[in-house]
Amino acid sequence: MKTGIDAISFDVANIHLPIKTLAIARNIEPEKLEKGLGLLKMTFPDVHQDAVVFGANALTKLIIDNKIDLKEISRIYVGTESSIDSSKPIASYLISLMEQKFGEDSLAECDVVDFTFACIGGVDAMQNCLDFVKLNPAKKAIVVTSDFAKYDLNSGGEYTQGAGAVAMLITADPKIIAFDDNWATSTKGVFDFFKPYRTISKEEITKNTSNDPWFDNLEAEIEIHKDQPVFDGQYSNQCYMDRTRNAYFSFKKLKNTTETLYNTWHSIVMHLPYSFQGRRMLSEIYALDSAEKIIADDIAPADYQTKIKEVAKSDDYRSFVTEKLQPAELASSLIGNLYTGSIFMGLLSTLAHFYDTKKEVAGTKFGFLAYGSGSKSKVFEGTIQPEWKSALENVKLFENLTESTEIDFNTYESLHKKEQKQSIRTPKNEWILDRIEKEIPVLIGARYYKWID
Repeated sequence: MKTGIDAISFDVANIHLPIKTLAIARNIEPEKLEKGLGLLKMTFPDVHQDAVVFGANALTKLIIDNKIDLKEISRIYVGTESSIDSSKPIASYLISLMEQKFGEDSLAECDVVDFTFACIGGVDAMQNCLDFVKLNPAKKAIVVTSDFAKYDLNSGGEYTQGAGAVAMLITADPKIIAFDDNWATSTKGVFDFFKPYRTISKEEITKNTSNDPWFDNLEAEIEIHKDQPVFDGQYSNQCYMDRTRNAYFSFKKLKNTTETLYNTWHSIVMHLPYSFQGRRMLSEIYALDSAEKIIADDIAPADYQTKIKEVAKSDDYRSFVTEKLQPAELASSLIGNLYTGSIFMGLLSTLAHFYDTKKEVAGTKFGFLAYGSGSKSKVFEGTIQPEWKSALENVKLFENLTESTEIDFNTYESLHKKEQKQSIRTPKNEWILDRIEKEIPVLIGARYYKWID
């Protein structure tokens, strides 16, 4: 029995800052970001948008476009690292909003939960749902990935920001892609990128040494949560390479094959914090798994990295990138990082590219190299199904991305600092964050959303 993705939809922030505008404002040579990293646009949430809004919009599109009967959905699992509550999952918000739109108690028997492991949480959620459908072939599940990749102003990650969601229907006998049973994992607990609770003493804020209550905070230290991560870019890249390499060769063992694995894949889809990250990270695997023995077994450690850099600049590797990696990069260039949604947007980008260029890929294998900081990689593969084109008819990825509204640098900074009070675009046919409760004691912080026709 086959299990996999039967339908897919997306929602991304519909305002963007051109990367060239950001580069000029930060005194960075634009070509360094555009041609060096493959970045063209950076999407950013409007005032009325958050991770719940993106997830709800993507899920609503999935349900409407595919005429999904909610009574057939047994679980909605969410991958995210942009949760807006330390207890109440985004999935529970999505249940509430879908019932608000499609009928009270229409999902009352549906299981929901969030998965959090940096950018790989969505893959974890999907693998769990695939296992569920294998055991219950008549049932269906939905995976939603929703995130806002926000970095500090003037930081090394600022130009990789992005926001949006991807929603996928997981079924038996899927129309888009069926995944194989082999999944390889490489895990190591590290601090390459994380979002800790930070503290500041109440005395520093209030200049009061007696620890008087401050906005109902009785503790002497105030905990602060920021959307922006603590990260070490260079170390994170190394962790990405190490975990992905180890998972890749573990996958070869599971497949019990000695042939060059990546040659068996028509396309390769990777987690893309920025558009060209995958091609930068994959050169080592390309060299190590080559039938031509690009890297000798007895190569000196000092020469190893030099050889990898030579491989990355070679004509053969560049042709390999164009053929197998570039289709997944196209959407990333126009959106930015989607954290958990990045690898699935890469899949959608690849399929949309082949759909628009009228290229048939049914029956071909796609390889997936997922990564999440902290850190973990998973490698798996799937086969594109005969009905993939019919499932892509209503998605219109690149057509929708052209409708994004450009903002100027001052507006971007105002949004980033949460100084902007009015939405840049007037909401239409979408969910919005309507209000956050600030008065009723037993509901302080509750977030309320509504649909705007």
